[in-house]
Formats: sequence, C-alpha cells, structure tokens
Amino acid sequence: MDTNNNIMDTNTYMNEHQNPKWITRKLWWCAGADEYFLMKSPKQDRVKYAGIGAIVFFTGFLAACAGYVAFDTMFAPKTLGGMPNEKLSAFEENFWILSLIFGIIWGILIFNLDRFIVSSTGKGDGTDSITWKEIIQAIPRIIIALILGFSISKPLEIKMLKSEIDVELGIKQQEKLREYDKLTVAKYKEEIALLDNDINKIEADRNILVDRQKNAEKEYIDQMQGRSGQQGFGPRAKQLLELSKDSENKIVEFDKKNAFELKTLKSNRTKKLQDQDFERNVTNIEKAKKLDGILARLDISHEIGFWIGICITLILLSIEMGPIFFKMMMTKGPYDYMVENFNHKIQTENGVFKEDKLYEGRNGLIHMETYRYADAEIAKHQVEDKIKSQIEVNSLAVEKAKDKMLKDIKENPDKFIG
Repeated sequence: MDTNNNIMDTNTYMNEHQNPKWITRKLWWCAGADEYFLMKSPKQDRVKYAGIGAIVFFTGFLAACAGYVAFDTMFAPKTLGGMPNEKLSAFEENFWILSLIFGIIWGILIFNLDRFIVSSTGKGDGTDSITWKEIIQAIPRIIIALILGFSISKPLEIKMLKSEIDVELGIKQQEKLREYDKLTVAKYKEEIALLDNDINKIEADRNILVDRQKNAEKEYIDQMQGRSGQQGFGPRAKQLLELSKDSENKIVEFDKKNAFELKTLKSNRTKKLQDQDFERNVTNIEKAKKLDGILARLDISHEIGFWIGICITLILLSIEMGPIFFKMMMTKGPYDYMVENFNHKIQTENGVFKEDKLYEGRNGLIHMETYRYADAEIAKHQVEDKIKSQIEVNSLAVEKAKDKMLKDIKENPDKFIG
C-alpha cells in the first residue's frame, strides 16, 4: 500500500512539472542537455541545466557585442581622438551594419564552441569535489575557455573605457601629427632651398644687367641735361645711349634664354609648397588617424585603467570557465543516471558490451574498461569457421588424392618408373 502511495506521489510530482516554460527548454538546449530525460527529472536537475544554458547563452551574447566592437574598431573609418569625420561616404556611414553582422556571426561561433565544451564535459567522479585527475582531463577545454574569455573581454574593456581612451588617443594623435609636420617641413625645406638658390642666382644675374642698363640710362640723361658738365648730344651721350640699348638687348636675350628654366624652377617651387601643404593637411592627418586602432586603444586602456581591465577580464574568464568547473562539481542526479542507462541500453541493443576489469599494478589496483562488439565477434567467428572448414576440406582432398596415387602406384608401378 505504501509502495502504491509512493508511486502515486511520484506520478503526481511529474505531472505538476510536466510542462516547463518555453525559455526553460531553450536554456536546456543551450546547455546541450537532453530534454526528454529532463522532462522526467526532478526540479533540481532542471534548474542546474537551465542555469548552465543561461551562462552559455549570455556568453555568446557578450561575444557578439565584443565582435561588433572589435570589427568596428579595426575596420571602421578612423578618427582623430574619437571625433567623427565631417564627410563620410554612404558606405562609411552604414559601416555599423557590417560590424553588426560580423558581431552576430562571431557570437554564434563562440556560443557553439561553448555549447560543445559544456556538453562534452562529463561529471568527473560524480562528487562535488574537484580532483587533480578531473582538472588534468579538463585542461584542453580550460585552455580553449581561457582563449575565448580573453577574446571577449578585451573589446568590451575598450568599449567601457571609450571616453577616457578617446581623450588620451586624441592627445597622442596630435603629438604624432606635430612630429609628422616637423618631418614634412624639414624634408621640403631642403628641397625648396635648393630651388630658391637656383632662382636667386638667375635673378641676381639679371639684376646685374638691369643695374648696368639703369646706370647707363641715368648717365645718358645726366649728360643730356648737362649735369655731367657737358650738355647736348655729343660723343659721350651717343656712347651712353648705345650702351643703354645694348644693356636692354642683353636683358631681353637673358630673359629669352632663361625664361623657361626660371618658369620651371618657380613652378617646381610652387608645386613643392603645395605638396608640403597637402602632406601636412591631408597625408599626415590620415597617418595620425590610423593610430586609432585596436592595439593603440588596448595600450591606452592598460595605461589608464589597468586594474579595471584586469577585473573585466577576470569576470569574463569566470563566466567562460564557470560551466566547466560547475559540471565537475555537480553530483550525479536522476537525469545523469537515466542518460547513462539509456546509453548502455542503446549500446547493448547494438551489440556493444562494456566490461570493467581490475589489474594489479605497481601502485595498486588499476581499473580498466573494455568493450566487446557483438557484430564484430560474430563476423570474426564466421570467418574463423569458414577458414577452419576450408582447411578440413583441403586436408581431406589432399588425403584422398594421396590414397588414389598410392593405389595407382601399386596397381601399375611401371607407369611411375623410369
């Protein structure tokens, strides 16, 4: 009677918890648990796997956020100190859409990795203590979880400290910009100086001719006005006039001879000045903007908020590795025994038998698991029986042939002699 009451109580309990909420089922799926057996399990097992599934889901969600931040930081249009660019193309303005798509893909990838890691992590020895053996067995999964934790935490760290990073980054970019400008001025200063020397040399030679012409013209005027003591157009005045005209002709010839070279030099000088201005106002600014990368932001983040970054990383690492350690600390419950029973049943139905054996070793007894495969053993016996039968047939055939040959020798020995 008591047994029937207990059965009724169990059935009543299962009926009351038969229909979990939709979100609970999805969390079980995130944890890689079997819904069929959890439906037959007590609430304790359901809560455990729903909690693990929630950790896996939100880890994937944080990974998606981190992927969005990382992709946007690496490939989005660069800025000076986080200040937005004045002119952006339609592609640059909508670049966040690509970042969002990449973030979602990255989040799904990390979610599936975490789901695989958690679902493939066993219960260890089934007790709530973690042994060294369990830790050693979980090392590959722990290493993967560490890598994933760092990859998620660093972009989130950059995003959380974005305003402070933008200020420091702007200062460093301006310092670098001034350094680039100094190098640019120094580079073009030497080139412009060489052009100025050539221009000044040509202009100096022309000025000599101009001065000679002016002196001759002035002396001619003085001669004509009598300032030199002699007035009128005499031999001296005629000589000065010819000298003035000759100087004018030399200036014209000089200009014709050097006009192209002088024009080229001045054009080159103007172009150098334009190149210098372009390099300072465009090229150097673009180079300074390229300092706005994920590595530069990480360096600044470590400089201004090292301990904050450590805390964020530790939090993400604990979230990432938590399910692995939780599963090693979980004691076996009805769900685990039902899953093991079902797996053994499937193996047995398919002809796979597990046998536990103990061996005496140097350090005591050693437990080993061996498996027997019924189909393989049947096939093996069939092949062995076939080989055995074939050997018996061959032996019988050889024996019969031997008897026949001996009989022939006895009846007709001359046939086998000479």
